[in-house]
Amino acid sequence: MTMLLGLLVYNMFPAAADTSTSVVSQVHVQLQDTFWKPRLEINRNITLPHNFKMCEQTGRIRNFAIAGGLEEGDFEGIPFNDSDVFKIMEGAAYILAEKHDEALDQYLDDLIYKIAQAQEDDGYLYTARTIMQSGLLDMCGEERWSNLVSSHELYNIGHMYEAAAAHFEATGKRNFLDIALKNAELILKEFGPGKRQNPPGHQEIELGLIRLYEVTGDVRYLELAQFFIDARGVAQERELYGSYSQDHQPISAQSEAVGHAVRAVYYYASIAGMARFTDSEVYRDAMDRIWDNVVSKKIYLTGGIGSRHHGEAFGDAYELPNKTAYNETCAAIGNVFWNWQMFLLHQDAKYIDILERILYNGFLSGVDMNGVRYFYPNPLESDGEWAFNFGAAERLPWFDCSCCPVNVVRFLPQVPGYFYAVKNQDVFVNLYGANQADITIDGTPVIVAQTTHYPWDGDISLKIQTEMPVEFTLHLRIPGWALDKPVPSDLYHYQNTLGTEPMPLPVIKINGEPVDAQVIQGYARIQRKWENGDEVLLSLPFEPRLVRAHEEVVDNQHRFAIERGPLVYCVEGADNEGSVLNKISHSLQFHHTIKPDMWAGVTKIIFHGYEPVDLEDAGSEDGSQAHAVLLQAIPYYAWGHRGANEMLVWIKDTWSIQQDQFPIQ
Repeated sequence: MTMLLGLLVYNMFPAAADTSTSVVSQVHVQLQDTFWKPRLEINRNITLPHNFKMCEQTGRIRNFAIAGGLEEGDFEGIPFNDSDVFKIMEGAAYILAEKHDEALDQYLDDLIYKIAQAQEDDGYLYTARTIMQSGLLDMCGEERWSNLVSSHELYNIGHMYEAAAAHFEATGKRNFLDIALKNAELILKEFGPGKRQNPPGHQEIELGLIRLYEVTGDVRYLELAQFFIDARGVAQERELYGSYSQDHQPISAQSEAVGHAVRAVYYYASIAGMARFTDSEVYRDAMDRIWDNVVSKKIYLTGGIGSRHHGEAFGDAYELPNKTAYNETCAAIGNVFWNWQMFLLHQDAKYIDILERILYNGFLSGVDMNGVRYFYPNPLESDGEWAFNFGAAERLPWFDCSCCPVNVVRFLPQVPGYFYAVKNQDVFVNLYGANQADITIDGTPVIVAQTTHYPWDGDISLKIQTEMPVEFTLHLRIPGWALDKPVPSDLYHYQNTLGTEPMPLPVIKINGEPVDAQVIQGYARIQRKWENGDEVLLSLPFEPRLVRAHEEVVDNQHRFAIERGPLVYCVEGADNEGSVLNKISHSLQFHHTIKPDMWAGVTKIIFHGYEPVDLEDAGSEDGSQAHAVLLQAIPYYAWGHRGANEMLVWIKDTWSIQQDQFPIQ
């Protein structure tokens, strides 16, 4: 049994606010492209079993068997390891929904049985406490809920709720959902007005409770999620956790993204979702303020967030270092969740602009093309030696804290669900890639078929298939990068190079005839009665662009980056005679050649640069002499596949602030 996300909510227990903007579920979008479809297949066939295998080898799954009395032994690992298993199960459920697999279905049932046995009689589920060893007390606390700031008791079960909801939607089985609901009844008994006032240190249960509400229509889960949101920052019978956990002020008073980045974006995603359900101006205004703060001062060009290794946290305004950038893969995923909820709240393409930037860059760099090696942090510069990735300067197959690999497993199957959304007679086309989507408008089935080589070129065809004419408004997202705005703020801007024509504007044709569509909130709106075979052609400019950062981003002064379409590019030592950190390219004289389908199918950009002549050989004392070289750039997501080596996103255009011209050797 497969149902559209949120179907039970809208039909059984409508919320007070207008929540009719809904996704076209990933099971109704069949990707047919050469970019995302292979990655989803790798996730299904390689990444998923690899992650389950690692959870078996590291005791994560055995912990449930021990807690349930099925095996003997001690707890192994970190108390929040339960959540890793739940996240993989969520991904497995999405994979089952897309295509049934009897062996995977049975594997999940066996695992669900172990989880059921590990659950205590009153619904409590936290294997570290059930098994309990003295060495875990510092993190778990002496008693239940006694150390919520760091125990992850509520974080773990939030991921369980999401996994159980996905499993129920995919299979129709209640075995996992009943475990989640039994636990949720315990949480309802323990927490809320007049009960325990402590929110979790690490947000997640809020999102999980909203998912339970979506599949059951039980408003108590929505109310409990709202309680946890509102309890943060309120010093009522407890000590605040501080800004690290976004627990320094009530959300109504917050205006800046602070603290642990993953916690923050999980929190913000839940608040944006709650704003849709409750029509709360307080929530909506807070999310608008904080979102503006992030996109104006705290987001990397790749869409990554969380600049500081210490605390895995947001830094100050414009604190965006490259080599020491943290940019956790989990934070990128959480940022997608947040921006998706913001789109559903406002129907504005600027949120999809950020979502797309994360998707193709800040997230995708976190997993290799083979699906079994991962970056936890995602820096924008590497010397090939500094061990930024927990002891390595290259991707690793697993981590002691492996939240990122398991998050990848559950996130990738959800990507098709971001392509489209429907609100009444409005169809939003958010992302581009060859696919076929099944959409229903006023009871009339409509198929939208995309044909394109995106993200390698900007020519996109959308054909409408319908048995009878149907009137609706097609909202085609015109990416910000195609309208001369890399992000919806002044944090980054494009630089027009000398000797080049201005970037051409996007072109839209219907059945071969140009149309002048009105662009509102980033969408070209085309309202008409659509007939079978109607074709929309969208042509987006795809020349490489040079990007400059705001002058207050100190690390990027006198540097530029390269973009082409939605992709951020980098230069890597493996393509450039082993070194890139000493190379420069004068941005005012940028000439390039595009080499399609090179090295694992990516499009390279080859451009002119310079490197310093060896001072001893050149007899130069000021380092100003240089000789010309050809530099090769690849998409940022593709770096790090050839061992540890140098990498650079922001390329120097001078060796010193004073010197803009230099003799060429």
